[in-house]
Amino acid sequence: MPRGISHMTPICADRGVGALVVDLDGNRLLDFAGGIGTLNVGHANPDVVAAASAQLAKLTHTCFSVALYESYVALAEKLNAITPGAFPKKTMLANSGAEALENAVKIARHSTGREAVLVFEHAFHGRTLLTMSMTSKVRPYKFGFGPFAPEIYRLPYPYTYRDPIAADAAAYERTLRDFFSTHVAAEKIACLVLELVLGEGGFVVAPPEAVRAMERICKERGILLVIDEVQTGFGRTGRMFACEHYGVEPDLLTTAKSLGGGLPVSAVTGRAEIMDSAEAGGLGGTYAGNPVACAAALAAIEFLETHRLCNRAAEIGRVVEERFRCFYDRFPFIGEARGLGAMRALEIVKDRETKEPDKERTDRILRKACENGLILISAGTYGNVIRTLMPLVITDVQLQEGLEVLEHALQ
Repeated sequence: MPRGISHMTPICADRGVGALVVDLDGNRLLDFAGGIGTLNVGHANPDVVAAASAQLAKLTHTCFSVALYESYVALAEKLNAITPGAFPKKTMLANSGAEALENAVKIARHSTGREAVLVFEHAFHGRTLLTMSMTSKVRPYKFGFGPFAPEIYRLPYPYTYRDPIAADAAAYERTLRDFFSTHVAAEKIACLVLELVLGEGGFVVAPPEAVRAMERICKERGILLVIDEVQTGFGRTGRMFACEHYGVEPDLLTTAKSLGGGLPVSAVTGRAEIMDSAEAGGLGGTYAGNPVACAAALAAIEFLETHRLCNRAAEIGRVVEERFRCFYDRFPFIGEARGLGAMRALEIVKDRETKEPDKERTDRILRKACENGLILISAGTYGNVIRTLMPLVITDVQLQEGLEVLEHALQ
Protein backbone atom coordinates (compact mmCIF):
# COMPACT_ATOMS: atom_id res chain seq x y z
CA MET A 1 0.00 0.00 0.00
CA PRO A 2 1.29 3.51 -0.74
CA ARG A 3 2.54 5.78 2.03
CA GLY A 4 -0.33 8.18 1.37
CA ILE A 5 -2.82 5.67 2.83
CA SER A 6 -2.03 6.25 6.48
CA HIS A 7 -3.63 5.03 9.69
CA MET A 8 -4.01 6.84 13.00
CA THR A 9 -3.43 3.97 15.43
CA PRO A 10 -1.12 0.91 15.51
CA ILE A 11 -4.15 -1.39 15.70
CA CYS A 12 -5.10 -4.22 13.36
CA ALA A 13 -8.79 -4.78 14.04
CA ASP A 14 -10.22 -8.29 13.92
CA ARG A 15 -13.82 -7.79 15.02
CA GLY A 16 -16.10 -5.35 16.77
CA VAL A 17 -19.36 -5.27 18.69
CA GLY A 18 -21.19 -2.15 19.85
CA ALA A 19 -18.54 0.28 21.08
CA LEU A 20 -15.78 -2.34 21.38
CA VAL A 21 -13.04 -3.38 18.96
CA VAL A 22 -10.92 -6.51 19.34
CA ASP A 23 -7.54 -6.59 17.60
CA LEU A 24 -5.70 -9.60 16.17
CA ASP A 25 -3.84 -10.10 19.47
CA GLY A 26 -7.12 -10.32 21.37
CA ASN A 27 -6.84 -6.88 23.00
CA ARG A 28 -10.22 -5.24 23.65
CA LEU A 29 -10.37 -1.50 23.04
CA LEU A 30 -13.11 1.06 23.55
CA ASP A 31 -13.85 2.90 20.33
CA PHE A 32 -14.28 6.68 20.56
CA ALA A 33 -13.61 7.07 16.81
CA GLY A 34 -16.45 4.98 15.38
CA GLY A 35 -14.93 4.64 11.93
CA ILE A 36 -14.74 8.48 11.85
CA GLY A 37 -18.42 8.72 12.62
CA THR A 38 -19.77 5.87 10.49
CA LEU A 39 -20.90 3.64 13.34
CA ASN A 40 -23.54 5.53 15.31
CA VAL A 41 -25.50 2.25 15.57
CA GLY A 42 -22.36 0.36 16.65
CA HIS A 43 -20.01 -2.26 15.25
CA ALA A 44 -21.70 -5.30 13.71
CA ASN A 45 -25.16 -4.04 14.62
CA PRO A 46 -27.35 -7.19 14.50
CA ASP A 47 -30.20 -5.48 12.63
CA VAL A 48 -27.84 -4.07 10.01
CA VAL A 49 -26.05 -7.39 9.62
CA ALA A 50 -29.34 -9.25 9.19
CA ALA A 51 -30.70 -6.80 6.62
CA ALA A 52 -27.47 -6.73 4.60
CA SER A 53 -27.14 -10.53 4.71
CA ALA A 54 -30.71 -11.05 3.52
CA GLN A 55 -30.24 -8.58 0.66
CA LEU A 56 -26.85 -10.09 -0.25
CA ALA A 57 -28.47 -13.51 -0.68
CA LYS A 58 -31.31 -12.04 -2.72
CA LEU A 59 -29.74 -9.46 -5.06
CA THR A 60 -26.16 -8.22 -4.90
CA HIS A 61 -26.12 -5.67 -7.71
CA THR A 62 -27.65 -4.55 -10.99
CA CYS A 63 -26.57 -0.89 -11.19
CA PHE A 64 -29.65 1.23 -10.63
CA SER A 65 -29.13 2.88 -14.02
CA VAL A 66 -29.66 -0.52 -15.65
CA ALA A 67 -32.48 -2.01 -13.59
CA LEU A 68 -34.04 -0.37 -10.55
CA TYR A 69 -34.72 -2.24 -7.29
CA GLU A 70 -36.83 -1.72 -4.22
CA SER A 71 -34.20 -0.92 -1.57
CA TYR A 72 -32.95 2.16 -3.47
CA VAL A 73 -36.48 3.54 -3.81
CA ALA A 74 -37.32 2.72 -0.18
CA LEU A 75 -34.20 4.50 1.11
CA ALA A 76 -34.92 7.55 -1.05
CA GLU A 77 -38.47 7.67 0.30
CA LYS A 78 -37.19 7.38 3.88
CA LEU A 79 -34.66 10.19 3.47
CA ASN A 80 -37.27 12.41 1.83
CA ALA A 81 -39.48 11.84 4.87
CA ILE A 82 -36.96 12.40 7.69
CA THR A 83 -34.81 15.27 6.38
CA PRO A 84 -35.86 18.81 7.38
CA GLY A 85 -38.09 20.79 5.03
CA ALA A 86 -41.85 21.01 4.59
CA PHE A 87 -41.69 20.78 0.80
CA PRO A 88 -41.57 18.03 -1.84
CA LYS A 89 -38.16 16.34 -1.91
CA LYS A 90 -36.22 13.85 -3.98
CA THR A 91 -33.09 11.84 -3.18
CA MET A 92 -30.23 10.44 -5.23
CA LEU A 93 -27.78 7.92 -3.78
CA ALA A 94 -24.01 7.67 -4.15
CA ASN A 95 -21.10 5.87 -2.48
CA SER A 96 -19.26 8.36 -0.25
CA GLY A 97 -19.51 11.75 1.37
CA ALA A 98 -17.23 13.27 -1.25
CA GLU A 99 -19.38 11.86 -4.03
CA ALA A 100 -22.52 13.27 -2.41
CA LEU A 101 -20.91 16.72 -2.22
CA GLU A 102 -19.75 16.52 -5.84
CA ASN A 103 -23.30 15.72 -6.94
CA ALA A 104 -24.81 18.45 -4.77
CA VAL A 105 -22.58 21.00 -6.51
CA LYS A 106 -23.43 19.55 -9.94
CA ILE A 107 -27.14 19.78 -9.18
CA ALA A 108 -26.84 23.32 -7.80
CA ARG A 109 -24.91 24.50 -10.86
CA HIS A 110 -27.35 22.90 -13.29
CA SER A 111 -30.38 24.25 -11.43
CA THR A 112 -29.15 27.84 -11.10
CA GLY A 113 -27.11 28.15 -14.29
CA ARG A 114 -24.32 29.58 -12.13
CA GLU A 115 -20.80 28.21 -11.67
CA ALA A 116 -19.28 29.58 -8.43
CA VAL A 117 -19.31 27.71 -5.10
CA LEU A 118 -18.89 29.26 -1.66
CA VAL A 119 -17.16 27.18 1.03
CA PHE A 120 -15.46 27.98 4.33
CA GLU A 121 -12.08 28.10 5.94
CA HIS A 122 -11.38 24.98 8.04
CA ALA A 123 -13.96 23.00 6.02
CA PHE A 124 -13.43 19.42 4.88
CA HIS A 125 -15.58 17.99 2.09
CA GLY A 126 -13.47 15.17 0.63
CA ARG A 127 -10.38 14.14 -1.34
CA THR A 128 -11.66 14.06 -4.94
CA LEU A 129 -10.60 16.91 -7.22
CA LEU A 130 -13.67 19.08 -6.62
CA THR A 131 -14.10 18.28 -2.93
CA MET A 132 -10.34 18.59 -2.33
CA SER A 133 -10.61 22.04 -3.89
CA MET A 134 -13.50 22.78 -1.53
CA THR A 135 -11.52 21.48 1.47
CA SER A 136 -9.54 24.08 3.39
CA LYS A 137 -6.72 22.19 5.14
CA VAL A 138 -3.59 22.05 2.97
CA ARG A 139 -1.60 19.22 4.55
CA PRO A 140 -2.09 16.39 3.94
CA TYR A 141 -5.22 16.80 1.82
CA LYS A 142 -4.13 19.31 -0.85
CA PHE A 143 -0.36 19.66 -0.78
CA GLY A 144 1.15 18.72 -4.14
CA PHE A 145 -2.19 17.70 -5.69
CA GLY A 146 -2.94 20.89 -7.65
CA PRO A 147 -4.05 22.50 -9.85
CA PHE A 148 -7.46 22.62 -8.24
CA ALA A 149 -10.97 22.98 -9.59
CA PRO A 150 -11.87 26.59 -10.43
CA GLU A 151 -14.67 28.82 -9.16
CA ILE A 152 -14.30 27.80 -5.51
CA TYR A 153 -14.42 30.77 -3.12
CA ARG A 154 -13.69 30.60 0.60
CA LEU A 155 -15.43 32.49 3.38
CA PRO A 156 -14.21 32.82 7.00
CA TYR A 157 -15.92 30.24 9.22
CA PRO A 158 -17.44 31.64 12.43
CA TYR A 159 -14.71 30.06 14.57
CA THR A 160 -15.32 32.23 17.60
CA TYR A 161 -12.45 30.76 19.66
CA ARG A 162 -9.88 31.93 17.12
CA ASP A 163 -11.70 34.75 15.31
CA PRO A 164 -13.07 37.55 17.50
CA ILE A 165 -14.90 39.11 14.54
CA ALA A 166 -17.01 35.96 14.23
CA ALA A 167 -18.28 36.48 17.78
CA ASP A 168 -19.90 39.75 16.65
CA ALA A 169 -22.91 38.67 14.57
CA ALA A 170 -23.35 42.05 12.87
CA ALA A 171 -19.65 42.34 11.99
CA TYR A 172 -19.61 38.78 10.67
CA GLU A 173 -22.62 39.46 8.44
CA ARG A 174 -20.89 42.57 7.05
CA THR A 175 -17.86 40.43 6.24
CA LEU A 176 -20.06 38.03 4.32
CA ARG A 177 -21.76 40.81 2.38
CA ASP A 178 -18.46 42.55 1.57
CA PHE A 179 -17.30 39.29 0.01
CA PHE A 180 -19.56 39.90 -3.01
CA SER A 181 -17.71 43.15 -3.71
CA THR A 182 -14.18 41.89 -3.17
CA HIS A 183 -14.17 38.27 -4.39
CA VAL A 184 -17.12 37.14 -6.51
CA ALA A 185 -20.43 38.60 -7.65
CA ALA A 186 -23.45 37.08 -5.89
CA GLU A 187 -25.25 36.45 -9.19
CA LYS A 188 -22.45 34.06 -10.19
CA ILE A 189 -22.76 31.86 -7.09
CA ALA A 190 -24.65 28.57 -7.41
CA CYS A 191 -24.48 27.45 -3.81
CA LEU A 192 -23.04 27.93 -0.35
CA VAL A 193 -21.82 24.67 1.24
CA LEU A 194 -21.80 24.64 5.03
CA GLU A 195 -20.91 22.26 7.86
CA LEU A 196 -22.93 23.40 10.89
CA VAL A 197 -20.34 21.64 13.04
CA LEU A 198 -16.95 21.37 11.39
CA GLY A 199 -15.85 17.74 11.12
CA GLU A 200 -12.19 17.43 10.18
CA GLY A 201 -11.98 21.16 10.88
CA GLY A 202 -12.16 20.58 14.63
CA PHE A 203 -15.78 20.22 15.78
CA VAL A 204 -16.35 23.97 15.77
CA VAL A 205 -20.06 24.73 16.24
CA ALA A 206 -21.44 27.52 14.06
CA PRO A 207 -23.22 30.20 16.14
CA PRO A 208 -26.96 30.40 15.34
CA GLU A 209 -26.73 34.13 14.54
CA ALA A 210 -24.06 33.49 11.91
CA VAL A 211 -26.10 30.70 10.34
CA ARG A 212 -29.17 32.91 10.18
CA ALA A 213 -27.09 35.58 8.41
CA MET A 214 -25.93 33.02 5.84
CA GLU A 215 -29.48 31.84 5.32
CA ARG A 216 -30.73 35.42 4.82
CA ILE A 217 -28.01 36.20 2.30
CA CYS A 218 -28.64 33.01 0.34
CA LYS A 219 -32.37 33.77 0.05
CA GLU A 220 -31.75 37.38 -0.95
CA ARG A 221 -29.22 36.50 -3.65
CA GLY A 222 -30.77 33.31 -5.05
CA ILE A 223 -27.90 31.16 -3.74
CA LEU A 224 -28.76 27.56 -2.88
CA LEU A 225 -27.93 26.50 0.69
CA VAL A 226 -26.23 23.10 0.84
CA ILE A 227 -25.79 21.64 4.32
CA ASP A 228 -23.07 18.98 4.64
CA GLU A 229 -24.35 16.50 7.25
CA VAL A 230 -21.88 13.74 6.37
CA GLN A 231 -20.41 13.64 9.88
CA THR A 232 -23.17 15.40 11.86
CA GLY A 233 -26.07 13.34 10.55
CA PHE A 234 -28.04 10.43 12.01
CA GLY A 235 -28.15 11.37 15.66
CA ARG A 236 -24.59 12.46 16.32
CA THR A 237 -25.53 15.95 17.58
CA GLY A 238 -28.59 14.89 19.58
CA ARG A 239 -31.01 15.40 16.70
CA MET A 240 -31.35 13.31 13.54
CA PHE A 241 -29.66 16.17 11.65
CA ALA A 242 -27.68 19.12 12.99
CA CYS A 243 -29.74 21.62 10.98
CA GLU A 244 -32.72 20.76 13.21
CA HIS A 245 -30.94 22.60 16.04
CA TYR A 246 -30.92 25.74 13.88
CA GLY A 247 -34.36 25.51 12.31
CA VAL A 248 -32.70 25.48 8.88
CA GLU A 249 -34.39 23.83 5.90
CA PRO A 250 -31.58 23.48 3.34
CA ASP A 251 -32.18 23.40 -0.38
CA LEU A 252 -29.85 20.39 -0.59
CA LEU A 253 -28.59 18.14 2.23
CA THR A 254 -25.76 15.64 1.91
CA THR A 255 -25.41 12.52 4.06
CA ALA A 256 -23.05 9.54 4.29
CA LYS A 257 -21.03 7.86 7.09
CA SER A 258 -23.59 6.55 9.65
CA LEU A 259 -26.30 6.45 6.98
CA GLY A 260 -25.09 2.96 6.02
CA GLY A 261 -24.40 1.56 9.48
CA GLY A 262 -20.85 0.77 8.35
CA LEU A 263 -21.50 0.11 4.65
CA PRO A 264 -20.60 2.63 1.93
CA VAL A 265 -23.60 4.69 0.85
CA SER A 266 -24.33 8.41 0.65
CA ALA A 267 -27.14 10.66 -0.49
CA VAL A 268 -28.17 14.06 -1.74
CA THR A 269 -31.68 15.01 -0.63
CA GLY A 270 -33.28 18.27 -1.67
CA ARG A 271 -36.10 20.28 -3.09
CA ALA A 272 -37.77 18.26 -5.83
CA GLU A 273 -37.61 20.99 -8.47
CA ILE A 274 -33.86 21.46 -7.86
CA MET A 275 -33.10 17.74 -7.80
CA ASP A 276 -35.02 17.30 -11.08
CA SER A 277 -33.00 19.93 -12.96
CA ALA A 278 -30.33 17.57 -14.33
CA GLU A 279 -31.25 15.68 -17.48
CA ALA A 280 -31.67 11.89 -17.55
CA GLY A 281 -28.30 10.15 -17.19
CA GLY A 282 -26.59 13.22 -15.74
CA LEU A 283 -26.50 11.71 -12.26
CA GLY A 284 -25.59 8.23 -11.05
CA GLY A 285 -22.71 5.76 -10.98
CA THR A 286 -22.07 2.04 -11.24
CA TYR A 287 -22.23 1.27 -7.53
CA ALA A 288 -24.29 4.29 -6.46
CA GLY A 289 -27.01 3.06 -4.11
CA ASN A 290 -25.92 -0.58 -4.14
CA PRO A 291 -28.85 -2.76 -2.93
CA VAL A 292 -26.91 -4.30 -0.03
CA ALA A 293 -25.81 -0.88 1.23
CA CYS A 294 -29.38 0.43 0.85
CA ALA A 295 -30.77 -2.46 2.90
CA ALA A 296 -28.16 -1.79 5.60
CA ALA A 297 -29.03 1.92 5.61
CA LEU A 298 -32.74 1.28 6.02
CA ALA A 299 -32.02 -1.03 8.96
CA ALA A 300 -29.63 1.50 10.51
CA ILE A 301 -32.19 4.33 10.32
CA GLU A 302 -34.90 2.11 11.77
CA PHE A 303 -32.58 1.13 14.63
CA LEU A 304 -31.77 4.77 15.31
CA GLU A 305 -35.45 5.63 15.49
CA THR A 306 -36.63 2.57 17.42
CA HIS A 307 -33.89 2.82 20.04
CA ARG A 308 -34.13 6.62 20.30
CA LEU A 309 -30.44 7.08 19.68
CA CYS A 310 -30.85 10.82 19.13
CA ASN A 311 -31.92 11.09 22.77
CA ARG A 312 -29.03 8.84 23.74
CA ALA A 313 -26.61 11.13 21.89
CA ALA A 314 -27.93 14.08 23.87
CA GLU A 315 -27.38 12.14 27.11
CA ILE A 316 -23.85 11.15 26.07
CA GLY A 317 -23.18 14.77 25.17
CA ARG A 318 -24.23 16.01 28.59
CA VAL A 319 -21.95 13.50 30.34
CA VAL A 320 -18.98 14.30 28.11
CA GLU A 321 -19.58 18.06 28.29
CA GLU A 322 -19.52 17.98 32.09
CA ARG A 323 -16.37 15.85 32.17
CA PHE A 324 -14.65 18.02 29.55
CA ARG A 325 -15.48 21.09 31.63
CA CYS A 326 -13.61 19.45 34.53
CA PHE A 327 -10.70 18.65 32.19
CA TYR A 328 -10.60 22.32 31.13
CA ASP A 329 -10.42 23.46 34.74
CA ARG A 330 -7.69 20.98 35.54
CA PHE A 331 -5.39 21.06 32.49
CA PRO A 332 -4.11 24.48 31.35
CA PHE A 333 -3.17 23.17 27.92
CA ILE A 334 -6.85 22.74 27.01
CA GLY A 335 -7.76 25.93 25.17
CA GLU A 336 -11.43 25.14 24.66
CA ALA A 337 -13.92 22.34 25.29
CA ARG A 338 -16.82 22.47 22.81
CA GLY A 339 -19.32 20.53 20.79
CA LEU A 340 -22.95 19.67 20.14
CA GLY A 341 -24.62 16.51 21.42
CA ALA A 342 -22.20 13.57 21.35
CA MET A 343 -19.93 15.44 18.92
CA ARG A 344 -17.42 16.80 21.47
CA ALA A 345 -13.88 18.12 21.28
CA LEU A 346 -10.90 19.43 23.25
CA GLU A 347 -8.60 21.94 21.57
CA ILE A 348 -5.03 21.51 22.83
CA VAL A 349 -2.80 24.59 22.95
CA LYS A 350 0.64 25.54 24.25
CA ASP A 351 -0.68 28.63 25.97
CA ARG A 352 -4.23 29.81 26.63
CA GLU A 353 -3.29 33.42 26.02
CA THR A 354 -1.61 32.95 22.65
CA LYS A 355 -3.79 29.94 21.67
CA GLU A 356 -0.82 28.45 19.83
CA PRO A 357 -1.83 24.95 18.67
CA ASP A 358 0.01 22.02 20.25
CA LYS A 359 -0.13 19.11 17.81
CA GLU A 360 2.77 17.30 19.49
CA ARG A 361 1.01 17.12 22.84
CA THR A 362 -2.20 16.08 21.09
CA ASP A 363 -0.41 13.18 19.43
CA ARG A 364 1.11 12.10 22.76
CA ILE A 365 -2.33 12.12 24.41
CA LEU A 366 -3.82 9.99 21.64
CA ARG A 367 -0.91 7.55 21.80
CA LYS A 368 -1.17 7.20 25.58
CA ALA A 369 -4.93 6.65 25.35
CA CYS A 370 -4.45 3.92 22.76
CA GLU A 371 -1.84 2.20 24.93
CA ASN A 372 -4.48 2.03 27.65
CA GLY A 373 -7.26 0.67 25.47
CA LEU A 374 -9.03 3.72 24.02
CA ILE A 375 -9.22 4.51 20.31
CA LEU A 376 -9.26 8.29 19.76
CA ILE A 377 -8.51 10.45 16.74
CA SER A 378 -7.59 14.07 16.21
CA ALA A 379 -9.04 16.80 14.02
CA GLY A 380 -8.55 20.47 13.28
CA THR A 381 -6.65 22.49 10.72
CA TYR A 382 -3.63 22.38 13.02
CA GLY A 383 -4.07 18.75 14.14
CA ASN A 384 -4.54 19.84 17.77
CA VAL A 385 -8.15 18.84 18.46
CA ILE A 386 -9.23 15.61 20.17
CA ARG A 387 -12.71 14.57 19.05
CA THR A 388 -15.24 12.00 20.23
CA LEU A 389 -17.26 9.87 17.81
CA MET A 390 -18.15 6.92 20.01
CA PRO A 391 -21.02 4.69 18.80
CA LEU A 392 -24.27 5.88 20.31
CA VAL A 393 -24.95 2.37 21.62
CA ILE A 394 -22.08 2.72 24.11
CA THR A 395 -23.06 1.75 27.66
CA ASP A 396 -22.78 4.12 30.61
CA VAL A 397 -20.01 1.95 32.08
CA GLN A 398 -18.05 1.99 28.83
CA LEU A 399 -18.49 5.74 28.47
CA GLN A 400 -17.15 6.41 31.96
CA GLU A 401 -14.27 4.00 31.44
CA GLY A 402 -13.30 5.71 28.20
CA LEU A 403 -13.39 9.15 29.81
CA GLU A 404 -11.21 7.88 32.66
CA VAL A 405 -8.66 6.58 30.17
CA LEU A 406 -8.70 9.95 28.42
CA GLU A 407 -8.22 11.79 31.72
CA HIS A 408 -5.25 9.56 32.52
CA ALA A 409 -3.77 10.30 29.11
CA LEU A 410 -4.22 14.05 29.63
CA GLN A 411 -2.56 13.72 33.02
